[in-house]
Amino acid sequence: MKTVVITGSARGLGFNMARFFREYNYNIVISDLKEESLVKAKDELERIKSKGNIGFKTCDVAKINELEDLMNYSIKEFGTVDIWINNAGVNQPQKAIWELNEKEINTIIDVDLKGCIYGSKVAMEYMIKNKVGAIYNIEGYGSNDAHMLGLNMYGTSKRAVTYFTESLAQEAKERNTKVIVGKLSPGIMITDFTTHSLGSDKIELSEKTKKVYNILGDTPETVAKFLVDRIVRNNKNNVKINWLTNRKAFVRFLTAGFNKRDFFK
Repeated sequence: MKTVVITGSARGLGFNMARFFREYNYNIVISDLKEESLVKAKDELERIKSKGNIGFKTCDVAKINELEDLMNYSIKEFGTVDIWINNAGVNQPQKAIWELNEKEINTIIDVDLKGCIYGSKVAMEYMIKNKVGAIYNIEGYGSNDAHMLGLNMYGTSKRAVTYFTESLAQEAKERNTKVIVGKLSPGIMITDFTTHSLGSDKIELSEKTKKVYNILGDTPETVAKFLVDRIVRNNKNNVKINWLTNRKAFVRFLTAGFNKRDFFK
């Protein structure tokens, strides 16, 4: 039975990916900062009928030793790690770069970029020894060089994640590691991540931003099912699994006049 580890999975996209991996009878290891959140998430996941089991462990992805502990825990519980998904992330306050303080900048870089790098390093070291496995990193706003006030450091991190993941995939191929490395592009999801910065502070979205999000946004359940269905079938390195394609976005805008949606009621 295969095992998947998902960071930042007590809620949002990570939690919903865990839900659908359950339906594929995977062993699931969820992780997040707070144990009480993980206990609640585990209880909800156990309601889904599956042949797989569930493990959980707190983990701060900005600390490589905690990611190593997460890997060791997963191996001890289930004997193997087949898929590792670096999903943990934080949004930023809607401020210009010069308005962010040092702590805010460091938190965004540490979680959104370094957490992805550290997690990939830990997973690669294990998977190279076993000559099998897959690592997926989450793209986000900025991965395609888009720019917006209030998403400067987040976009910088995500642009770097894209470059890093493509480089890692190339290195995995050149070293003949047999490890798959890929990117997950979930588009816009309406979750606590969208409406809160740094995990807690509420963001007051403009009406213009809400309008765009209502046109292009989706629930994490919808996106997670799409991503997981393709992850379990993928056997190619350097793949990009993209939910919100240019064609889909074009159709959304074209039909927005009679396909009204409001995620912010």
